[in-house]
Parts: sequence; structure tokens; C-alpha cells
Amino acid sequence: MDGGGPDEFDAAWKLARADYWLGGHVPASERRAFLEQGIDAGRRAATLQPRRPEGHFWIAANMGALAESFGLRAGIKYRKPIKEALETVLRLDPAFQQGSADRALGRWYYRVPSLFGGSHRRAEEHLRASLKYNPRSTASHFFLAELYLDDGRTGDARAELQAVINAPVDPEWAPEDREFKEKARRMLESTKAEVRSQKSEVRSTKSKTT
Repeated sequence: MDGGGPDEFDAAWKLARADYWLGGHVPASERRAFLEQGIDAGRRAATLQPRRPEGHFWIAANMGALAESFGLRAGIKYRKPIKEALETVLRLDPAFQQGSADRALGRWYYRVPSLFGGSHRRAEEHLRASLKYNPRSTASHFFLAELYLDDGRTGDARAELQAVINAPVDPEWAPEDREFKEKARRMLESTKAEVRSQKSEVRSTKSKTT
């Protein structure tokens, strides 16, 4: 049964969201404290309103940041609860935050080793599904680019990076959008430099054999 007033619920999930952002931007020595506080705040929101997606999502987001930042032990600890929380969001409201649960599950399937349930195919499926809700999502396009680069699909990756660069900035997520755009520019330039290097090596090899 749902409990607590709307003000308490809103305060809890908004704190979890703020802790997630801070956990990715404060000095490394301070990150864990913010992310663990974010998990606690998300759990409070999920307890107050279990049929709302916000608490479940921000639990998963803060756990995911911990898993990515603090090594194998954290990854193993949070792998299953992250997936369960995101699947709960999908059941409650797949359109929540422009498909954020599909986006995060795509990231989950990409980051988790195949031995523990990861799958590049499932990652692409979820990331593509998230684009139904926001075809210009900088996060979804950037995560697809990383996936494609890892799979050697350089042309597809460059198209996704260009989509990130071309996307308009969403006022609600402006700081995140700007970060993804900057990372996309650097990654795109890196792929172009790699292509130029490969072409130079080919020309050098040909000149030595003629």
C-alpha cells in the first residue's frame, strides 16, 4: 500500500537524482557517500510510492554509478538489483523519462560480462527501444556509439556520434546533454584520426612493395 504524502515522496526521489549527479561530479573521495545516500533516498521514495517509477529508477541509477566506479566487487553486488529495479520501471511506465529504463537496461546489458547475463544484442535492442520515446536522446545515441565501436562497427558508431552532436539541448537535461555532446566530439575526432592513421599505414605499405 502506498504511504507518505506527495511532498515527502517528491523530496526523496529528487534527492536521489541530485545525489546521482553529484556522485558523478564531485572528487573521487566523495563519490561513494553521495551515491549511497542516493540509493537510500531512492529506496525511501519506492517505499512511499511503490507504484511510481521514480524511486525504482534512481535506486538503479545510483547503484549503476557505484558499480561502474568502484570495481568488480561493487559490480557483482549491484548487478541483480539494478536489473530488477529497471525492469520494475518498465512494468510501471516504459515511457518514464523518455524511455530511461530501456536506456539504462541497454547500458546494463553492454557493461555486464556475458557470463553474468550481458549481451550486446540485448543492449542494442533496449537502446533502440528507448529512442521510440525520444529519437534525439544524446545518451541513447552515445551509448549506441560505444557499443558499435566495441563491435568494430565504426561507420555506425560515427553516425550515432554525429546524432549526439546534432541533437538539440533539452532544457530539462542541459548539463547531461552538453557532457554527452563534448564526449561525442572527442570520440568522433578520435575515430577520424584512427581512420587517417590506417590509411597512412596502407599507403606506406603500398609504397614499400612497389
